Amino acid sequence: MKLNKFFGLCVLASSIALAGCGGDKKAEQAAAPADTDQVAQTIKVGVMSGPEHAVAEVAAKVAKEKYGLTVEYVEFNDYALPNTAVSNGDLDANAMQHKPYLDKDSSEKKLDNLVIVGNTFVYPLAGYSKKIKSLDELKDGATIAVPNDPSNLARALILLEKQGLIKLKDINNLFSTSLDIVENPKNLVIKEVDTSVAARALDDVDLAVVNNNYAGQVGLTAEDGVFVEAKDSPYVNIIVARSDNKDSEAVQNFVKAYQTDEVEAEAKKQFKDGVVKGW
Repeated sequence: MKLNKFFGLCVLASSIALAGCGGDKKAEQAAAPADTDQVAQTIKVGVMSGPEHAVAEVAAKVAKEKYGLTVEYVEFNDYALPNTAVSNGDLDANAMQHKPYLDKDSSEKKLDNLVIVGNTFVYPLAGYSKKIKSLDELKDGATIAVPNDPSNLARALILLEKQGLIKLKDINNLFSTSLDIVENPKNLVIKEVDTSVAARALDDVDLAVVNNNYAGQVGLTAEDGVFVEAKDSPYVNIIVARSDNKDSEAVQNFVKAYQTDEVEAEAKKQFKDGVVKGW
């Protein structure tokens, strides 16, 4: 779905206003190159609200103390917006996704200037339930909620297969859909829901596969899961910038600040050790 540029600039839930509403940002950048001294001192980064933002704030503190870099965060509640904001130049970088999501989002929106500049953490998916304590209690015909965005949908289905609940055509296909389920011995109803509300669907389903950051927003941790994604997951989260700023001092120093022991300690605190360092 193509995003209207005005919408992308004006409706972001953020504690820091994005620069301007309207106009051709890329044209502005070409016509008036940024002051390199200023860029080296300040960076604007998109993050998801909740525990991930709390982790990122520690990176901002490290960046200021070690590199004199001021990090301004823009918080999002919707995964659909941060990549477009970076591509358009409204943000310098974001730290909120894994590579399969970036690949899919970039392809669909033709965001061909986005590049990976560093890894952060693996935030494991988990299956949560208010009705069962173990998979042995899962009844035939039970309803399981899974995220509906393409990369997280496949990730959830792969996790369900690893629990022996379903079988996919190809477990290595990172963009599998419900149509790729070839075996479903318990006749489970796979209900696709908006990724951001999957945790809140727990009252209405037997089990929900939920992203770690959204689980945290309702007080759940990986330790509460009926099952949890293994730590060898390929879904490591990444820091994304543009091809025109990836080598800038600001971006490189932000990556260095994020990949520190202080940030890892905060991530383990926020996610109750339910994270794995990705660098």
